[in-house]
Amino acid sequence: MVIEKNKKKLLRGKVISNKMDKTAVVEVERSFKHPRLEKIVRVAKNYKVHDENNVAEVGNIVDIYEGRPVSKSKFMYLEKVIKSQA
Repeated sequence: MVIEKNKKKLLRGKVISNKMDKTAVVEVERSFKHPRLEKIVRVAKNYKVHDENNVAEVGNIVDIYEGRPVSKSKFMYLEKVIKSQA
């Protein structure tokens, strides 16, 4: 029997703010087909992400994962920077 430990919920989003110390705001956009209207609906959600080394810059595409809460509104952690804004 194989037990998977630390199964993470990974999300990909865009950094929209990094003005706080060790915190970045990441916008994650998801799209789905509306059940009644049958059109594609896009919904965006902002997450406050713990960025220990302050590496995230505005415009970067990043991977984030869910972990234990750091504060009242911050429970996501920065996994890695996928694409840097040059």
